[in-house]
Amino acid sequence: MAPSPTGAMIELWLIGIGTGSPGHVTLEAQVALRDAALILVPRKGVGKDDLVEIRHRIIAEAGSKARLVAFDYPVRDPALPYLDRVERWHDEIAARWQAAIDAAGADGPVALLVWGDPSLYDSTLRIARRLDPAPRLKVFPGITALQALTAAHAIPLNALAGTVTVTTGRRLRDHGWPEGAESVVVMLDGECSFQTLSRADLLIWWGAFLGMQEQIVDHGPVSEVAARIVDTRAKAREAHGWIMDTYLLRPEDVS
Repeated sequence: MAPSPTGAMIELWLIGIGTGSPGHVTLEAQVALRDAALILVPRKGVGKDDLVEIRHRIIAEAGSKARLVAFDYPVRDPALPYLDRVERWHDEIAARWQAAIDAAGADGPVALLVWGDPSLYDSTLRIARRLDPAPRLKVFPGITALQALTAAHAIPLNALAGTVTVTTGRRLRDHGWPEGAESVVVMLDGECSFQTLSRADLLIWWGAFLGMQEQIVDHGPVSEVAARIVDTRAKAREAHGWIMDTYLLRPEDVS
């Protein structure tokens, strides 16, 4: 990426905002929103206006007076191999951040609201390091999809003294049930990859729009509820134009 025309190092604050509920935003994050000079707001395309509205509501409820600068999110090139596709997508996102910040002329900390938490299956930190010059980073943690999911179902994340494996739908499809796993949380799964598992003893706890008024949850043996979850997910995505969901898998004999 070409360096910023100003050559000035910025302070970039990545603020985790939870999974859709303004109540997920910590007091520390609210203070950061009030102290930020500039807030970048991504626009993610047709049918996803409510994602922008949620960010605006969180910013307003924090009492922030920061300047808001919107930018359009790029789309991935489906013709490229997966890793190349993601790398180029991240490069373009960073370029759009840089252009928005340079055009706005930030005179203080720049904030970006991150769905969930910047540390968990989110590439915001990797993208931020593509800016030139590299910014001074500060992260304000948020509620993760794991926390929101287990809270929605009122269950512990792990079995008693057990381990937890966090993975993606792509890896579950490609590699199957992780060897030696007890509790498996699956994220970034648009294909409902639990359908590909051959094990007959798995329970699933699934949730979408976690923390929002539109929240949907389902639970039961995968063999019994898989088709219902797939149908529910498809209808919800059609109704909203987007969906964010995750799920926890655990064998019946693990408690």
